[in-house]
Amino acid sequence: MPPIRILVADDEDALRELLCEQLTVLGYLTESASDGEEAIQKLQEGPFALVLLDINMPKKTGLEVLQHIREQGMPTRVIMLTGRLGYSVGSESMKLGADEFITKPFDLNYLELVIKRILPV
Repeated sequence: MPPIRILVADDEDALRELLCEQLTVLGYLTESASDGEEAIQKLQEGPFALVLLDINMPKKTGLEVLQHIREQGMPTRVIMLTGRLGYSVGSESMKLGADEFITKPFDLNYLELVIKRILPV
């Protein structure tokens, strides 16, 4: 079975690098994007099983990227990440088709459990 591809899209360099490193240790094949436009470009280049998608990014927001994923009919699962607290942000992302919504800072073990729950084995 080929490795599962995950795209980590976040404008925070340190967090993006940490997530890619941790996911690689868990056996996933990772790529990263530092803004919404780069995320859309990478999504168009090849299929990803999952995107970890920050809501607040330059050029295009995570919500715009999520909307693009759903409008294109991509079977990609999406976990939204944000440092902003608030029901409206999570609610909006779930309405647009996110599979999960996690508030930063988060525990990496919790993220691993969420990923295993939403990705097919």
